[in-house]
Amino acid sequence: MKRQFNILPIILISFLAACQHAGKSRPFQEIESDLSESRISVQEFQNILDSAGVEGCILVYKFNDKTWLSNDFNWAEIGRLPASTFKIPNSIIALETGVMESDSSIIPWDGHKRWLDSWNKDMTLGEALQFSCVPCYQRIAREVGADRMRQWLDTLHYGQMVFDSNTIDKFWLEGNSKISPYEQIDFLKRLYFKEIPISVNTSTIITRMLILDKNTQFTLSGKTGWSIRGGNNNGWFVGYVETENGVSFFATNVNPGTEFKMDFFPVIRKQITMAALKKVNVIH
Repeated sequence: MKRQFNILPIILISFLAACQHAGKSRPFQEIESDLSESRISVQEFQNILDSAGVEGCILVYKFNDKTWLSNDFNWAEIGRLPASTFKIPNSIIALETGVMESDSSIIPWDGHKRWLDSWNKDMTLGEALQFSCVPCYQRIAREVGADRMRQWLDTLHYGQMVFDSNTIDKFWLEGNSKISPYEQIDFLKRLYFKEIPISVNTSTIITRMLILDKNTQFTLSGKTGWSIRGGNNNGWFVGYVETENGVSFFATNVNPGTEFKMDFFPVIRKQITMAALKKVNVIH
């Protein structure tokens, strides 16, 4: 007697899986091969984290030296929710798809009051990135749509983002999307050296938008991120520093310790990163 199989559930599962997946990152081995010839463990990075009351890793890539520096290379390989660091690719995709024309394009306030007063107004794209306006970028993601978002994330090779049309405006804040510190630096390196297939106009705009500090010694560019999953907080600060000696990339990813005062979490990610960059003479 021949067995009969109902292949519809299999097809449906395969279809749903395809719809839920987007954004293929480059293999870790390829990233490591392209960007590094050596890894140096830096105890001072761990000391900085311990003193701050957080756990995690600070990962620095000195481009001129082709050298990785970190306190925990295992942590650096683990993917986590990108949180608001996703505003970098989200901005690129908004510009490339025409959802936004420039960093001065207006994102209208929807009239719903949020917990941050700075979000309760019309904003330019540049301001939305500066103030890390979540509802602004959720609106952008909905206008981009799941199909175009998926196509562009595959093009950008940005982490492993998992979403569909129902989660298009929150997949970077919750769910199964992930990107590792190594992948963050790989993406930023390709963006910096114009190895991503985007227009010159978009590249110019996003480079301008990411600048956080510009002085006589260095130019600091980057973005923070903060997600809460199952009651657990996770924070990012990713970016790059340009000096007269060249460019260095960084990705800091941390969890607060049990005794950590959460009022300091918004600022601690940048503080520990800057301290680490000073320790390895990227900045002075």
